[in-house]
Amino acid sequence: MGIEVNFEGKIALITGASSGLGARFAKALAGAGAQVVLASRRTDRLKELRAEIEADGGAAHVVSLDVTDMASIKSAIAHAETEAGPIDILVNNSGVSTTQRLVDVTEEDYSYVMDTNLRGAFFVAQQAAKRMIARAKGDPKKQHRIINIASVAGLRVLPQIGVYCMSKAGVVQMTKAMAVEWGKYGINVNAICPGYITTEINEEYFASEQGKKLIDMLPRKRPGKPEDLDGLLLLLAAEETHFINGAIITADDGMTAQ
Repeated sequence: MGIEVNFEGKIALITGASSGLGARFAKALAGAGAQVVLASRRTDRLKELRAEIEADGGAAHVVSLDVTDMASIKSAIAHAETEAGPIDILVNNSGVSTTQRLVDVTEEDYSYVMDTNLRGAFFVAQQAAKRMIARAKGDPKKQHRIINIASVAGLRVLPQIGVYCMSKAGVVQMTKAMAVEWGKYGINVNAICPGYITTEINEEYFASEQGKKLIDMLPRKRPGKPEDLDGLLLLLAAEETHFINGAIITADDGMTAQ
């Protein structure tokens, strides 16, 4: 017996959607029939992405969002639900990093990473969940999905990005806590931990000598592509996978298996 996943009628909010993985997540969900709400600070890039999605027959909306600002989070979620409708799926994707040894991390570096990757991710999920819980109380059969984008760096310490590793380890534990507390309301909260994925931000690095050495250390000596996460994203977003809750799933081509 086959299962066909269909997201028609679903509203998906994707944070950090202006580039990289966020943009790909939006395209994947839109291609599967969901209306997507694209959120980030760079609304000019979001408008370009919206045009691409609409040209492919999808439906997309744009909202401005700064995950480090609580007022912006509340405004963006309210705007998203006014524009598109109640949010069924949240892809909590915004993330930043710095590169240095821990002894060289400044207060500004620490706040920059933690405020986006952990604090921002928490409050975006919290504000979305408050609305999801209110709807679930009116309709106990209602299903919602929150997908937090963590990283293999949240499971394994990687050199030169210690604060990023710490922030993503926090996202892993945050995911489990949310799953336990919100599961009774039909909200499944899971995390994807990608390995090394080529995006516009790091493609020059992967082409460098240092980047090539890193790739050569991977099990199959290749970085991933954003579309390699499509299947896992759609799996976790689907209502059919209602028994998957609190899962921390790596998509790293065997990197953490070594």
